[in-house]
Amino acid sequence: MTHPAPQRPRVLSIAGSDSGGGAGIQADIKTITALGGYAMTALTALTAQNTQGVQDILPVPPQFIRDQIRCVVDDLGVDAIKTGMLGGVVQTQAAAAEIARTRDNTPDLVVVVDPVMVAKGGAALLAEDALACLRTTLLPLATLITPNLPEAEKLTGLTIHTVEDMKAAALWLHQHTGAAVLLKGGHLAGEALVDVLLDGAGTREFVGQRIATRHTHGTGCTLASALATTLAQGLAMPDAVRQSCQYVHDAIEQAPELGRGAGPLWHAHAWYPATRS
Repeated sequence: MTHPAPQRPRVLSIAGSDSGGGAGIQADIKTITALGGYAMTALTALTAQNTQGVQDILPVPPQFIRDQIRCVVDDLGVDAIKTGMLGGVVQTQAAAAEIARTRDNTPDLVVVVDPVMVAKGGAALLAEDALACLRTTLLPLATLITPNLPEAEKLTGLTIHTVEDMKAAALWLHQHTGAAVLLKGGHLAGEALVDVLLDGAGTREFVGQRIATRHTHGTGCTLASALATTLAQGLAMPDAVRQSCQYVHDAIEQAPELGRGAGPLWHAHAWYPATRS
């Protein structure tokens, strides 16, 4: 029996905190709320960071990650889970164990895994020894995986320079995990942005226009949270991708131009248009 998708889905973000508010849990809450979902959180790490980079990281003990997830899920329920920064092996294992438990009890659960590995400023957000754990324990639980090109290269061992390379990497990930894959092409050269979606219906390309700006901090977190929300609202995968990419595009276009480095997006653009002097 198919149940109707909730109009206000409960979306749990399992990710790190960004004290600058541009990425991580903070970006996830803003995105989920702006798109009509109810945001819940499980912190995997605290970070001291701003637009110029990550200054320090304080990991959360794995049992406390599990406690956060379990108490939220058991009381409030959940329609979608999005994962971002996990940090190390024990944090990845903790998140995967609770997601597996939740999925067993929630047949229609949407799981969007953003395999965050490196911050925009270069700081490592996933330990090298956690990569295999991510690949074998978490990715097979996903409904959708959203790597960028450097992340996809690390996960697959392939070199990606072209859209055809992207399709090959997406196919590898799909075959090894069973999940749908949205491979983000922002690291390819050129004015056009090409993202590749591979799911049960085949491969599609989504083409957008690159915006010349340094204010792109948190785009990956924002896109994954938007996808978790729209998929939990019942949108078909291509429609969820299209709507989520447009949401991110508009958030970049209306960025509030804060900070001296990679500035944050304007997540609330649908409600409060950005004002510039």
